[in-house]
Amino acid sequence: QLQLVESGGGLVQPGGSLRLSCAVSGSNLDYYSIGWFRQAPGKEREGVSCIGASGSSASADSAKGRFTISRDNAKNTVYLQMNSLKPEDTAVYYCAVYKYLFCGAGWPEPMKYNYWGQGTQVTVSS
Repeated sequence: QLQLVESGGGLVQPGGSLRLSCAVSGSNLDYYSIGWFRQAPGKEREGVSCIGASGSSASADSAKGRFTISRDNAKNTVYLQMNSLKPEDTAVYYCAVYKYLFCGAGWPEPMKYNYWGQGTQVTVSS
């Protein structure tokens, strides 16, 4: 069974940067696509970015130009580099295993992911 552990969250000022990590155990990361989601209080969980097994990726409009998803299969880890952070990026960030090899049109749908981490809090505030 796959296990995912997120890390790297914290408190950052607007305009700052954070790099989140998602460490995967239980199997080689090579065969899996991984998505990043976030959930703010009172809001639904929303897809942020997804990276396929081949390295191709997809991102939400809110993340394009500011967030970059990457993977290091040797370390079984997926990263989310977040720059130019805004207060509205404040949320708990989760990584999850996508059921498909490629991040197609359905990647933002939480129901298409079957393993989830426990989340890491990101707070953007001055």
